[in-house]
Amino acid sequence: MYNHILSIILFTPLAGAILLLFVPKDNKGAIRWIANIFALGGLLVSLPLVPWFWDKRFESGFKFVEGAANNWIPSIGAGYVLGIDGISFLLIMLTTLLGWISILSSWTAIENRVKEYYIWFLVLQTGMLGVFMALDFFLFFVFWEAMLVPMYLLIGIWGGPRKLYAAIKFFLYTLAGSVLMLLGILFLYFHHHTYTAAATGVGEYTFSIEKLYQTAPHIYSDYGPYAATLLFLSFFFAFAIKVPMFPFHTWLPDAHVEAPTAGSVILAGVLLKMGTYGFIRFSLPFFPGVLLHGRVRFWVMTLSVIAIIYGALVSLMQKDMKKLVAYSSVSHLGFCTLGIFALSPLGLSGSVIQQINHGISTGALFLIVGILYERRHTREIAEYGGISNVMPVYATITMIMFLSSMGLPLLNGFIGEYSILWGTFMQKDIAGHPGWFWTAWAVPGVVLAAAYLLWLYQRVFFGTVTNPKNEKLHDLTPREIATFVPLLIMAFWIGLYPKPFFQILEQPVNHLVATMQEQQEPPAVNASAPTAAPVAVSRAISPPAPIRKAAASTKGKN
Repeated sequence: MYNHILSIILFTPLAGAILLLFVPKDNKGAIRWIANIFALGGLLVSLPLVPWFWDKRFESGFKFVEGAANNWIPSIGAGYVLGIDGISFLLIMLTTLLGWISILSSWTAIENRVKEYYIWFLVLQTGMLGVFMALDFFLFFVFWEAMLVPMYLLIGIWGGPRKLYAAIKFFLYTLAGSVLMLLGILFLYFHHHTYTAAATGVGEYTFSIEKLYQTAPHIYSDYGPYAATLLFLSFFFAFAIKVPMFPFHTWLPDAHVEAPTAGSVILAGVLLKMGTYGFIRFSLPFFPGVLLHGRVRFWVMTLSVIAIIYGALVSLMQKDMKKLVAYSSVSHLGFCTLGIFALSPLGLSGSVIQQINHGISTGALFLIVGILYERRHTREIAEYGGISNVMPVYATITMIMFLSSMGLPLLNGFIGEYSILWGTFMQKDIAGHPGWFWTAWAVPGVVLAAAYLLWLYQRVFFGTVTNPKNEKLHDLTPREIATFVPLLIMAFWIGLYPKPFFQILEQPVNHLVATMQEQQEPPAVNASAPTAAPVAVSRAISPPAPIRKAAASTKGKN
């Protein structure tokens, strides 16, 4: 089990989906039980990974590696290779937790085509886990696309009144980004062959991510800044759409509002993290020369700040609770991208922790909205008032998760936001501006988050019950409480004792920052001027000296 723990975690949900194929569709009770058992099983089989990874947390490189390069489709250099570091470990544990909570929350919410619903949800779970585990680009892209169809169907079949519009919009946006990323992957694939051929005389075709780490940074020197920037943008657009960053966010509110509650939880909690994970795993180590260029970094930092402020301001104006939470995701994930592109250890660690926090807090917020919607079939804020009088347990949990989302000290949101802001503030120069300049623009997002969340709470929960339809609403059931308990535990754990999470992230974050810091600031972009080769991306992943010399001599001959 130890040697194949990642494969076991990966395929447990898929095994449940396959088993459901043989269950009669009319036996809804059995279908629900099987789906919940396999979702819980996926969480349980991932728990041994916690102590095993903890023992390896300070070791360099990827852990629990399975498979080998080119062992899957040797003719094209694709392999079944899995492995994790501290960043992907935390996201995997978040995925298994939210996957079980989402499926448990669907027990009474889904009545039509129950069998298909749970099958697609379990397939989606496998795709999400595969993205965080894959160390082969071909395998990564398969899992990346495998998430697209299940989420499209979850929105398009079990969504709200405008479900088809929202599903198609989600599909087209994500597919457009995927096509661009595929072109970028192919460029890296062929560049690796060219580079190794120049170095050794025998070119290697491979999709191995670890091997591409060695050659991808040389694109900046081999092809010039313009080509490297275009290649960076092919990945940037794919990940920016998935986050989503401003101005690629317009698909998100529609998808959230129309998706079923569980779909919104998993969309906000996990799927959006694919974008930020892509930035950390690929954009930073593949294109350090591009990201260190002042103009590029200025724009990615600016887009992050705009997302923080814009998302919060638009949330203030919403009359629909679910749309308010959806726009708040744009703001919160703006903090995550701000921490990533600040390129400081604390900022990057805070960004990953904030991604976990967002999954916990915003996932809980969508569950909270979904519970009211199941009882009243409306999400209009004006329809409510005085709910704390009839649903006191529900009101208490809601207040805790609201405080968590707005970053109150002693809860998880504070740790992530403070780390990001402090990590950004401490940077002496970010795209020609001191770190405090970017921090000053981002801080109002914290204040606005408190404004729209507290105002929402006041309108929905305080005062007397003004709408007769709300007088007999029943409080949370034991099953509904069970969906919140692990989220509450995690919110307080991260808020009170975040040290283990920072230790888990220490090695991969420090290595990544060292990779970026070893790059020299590239010169101003000039199409007619020759460009100097950047310093090797990292001592740990730099190609041997003979390869660099061979590549340089080949370039000189050309």
